[in-house]
Amino acid sequence: MDLKLAGKVALVTGASVGLGRAIAQMLAEEGCRLAIVARREDRLRNVADEIAASGRERPLMIVADVTQHDAAARIRDEVLAAFGRLDILVNNAGGSRPFDGLGTRQQWDEAMALNFHAGRELAHAFVPMMQAQKFGRIINLTGGDEPLALNGGIPPNGATHIWAKSLSRVVGKDGITVNSIPPGRLHSEQIDQKLLPTEESQRKWVAENCPAGYIGEPEDLAVLVAFLASPLARYITGQVIHVDGGARRFSH
Repeated sequence: MDLKLAGKVALVTGASVGLGRAIAQMLAEEGCRLAIVARREDRLRNVADEIAASGRERPLMIVADVTQHDAAARIRDEVLAAFGRLDILVNNAGGSRPFDGLGTRQQWDEAMALNFHAGRELAHAFVPMMQAQKFGRIINLTGGDEPLALNGGIPPNGATHIWAKSLSRVVGKDGITVNSIPPGRLHSEQIDQKLLPTEESQRKWVAENCPAGYIGEPEDLAVLVAFLASPLARYITGQVIHVDGGARRFSH
């Protein structure tokens, strides 16, 4: 299937490893021109090198911490200076924030800044331009909303889902869609090094939780991002779409 993404300009945050890296690579394979954002310049350069080595246009690298107060404006300005527009925004930067105890005000503020405000501010920075061109795709990588413990990274997921739904109702008439994807257990830096760091722990989790029978790969999520980013997905907006091998349960 031709996703009609050739020549579209896409921005992916948190693009240096894991899900962000897989998303950037897949969008490049589909013909997108890319801007990739992360804090770690060496890893970001590796992604840019891999994409260029595949014969695709080398991505614009933007080394930035998306939680900084001026990050959204700076990233917008660099993207527009390089490409003149943006068609697709993938808000992938984020992370778990488990607490010892209840968490301090500073810890909660940092979790909200990374997992909610950064993506919202980037979207708001680009929405006026997307409205003017009558096309835009905003895709937010979030997370689960059924917490097992106190974690500052979880409440921002709910905030993002509600904000994204609200925004989708405002910009739908302008050809802009806004969707959220909570990843389940997928092989990534966070899962393989922190949450399920051994083969035994992974097998145990799969046996107890995952009807698909295995932990997914980043590409299993990237294919959905590519579709939602495409003009073909014009009637899908305001949605929260889980990619988890069936692990999520609505009740226990």
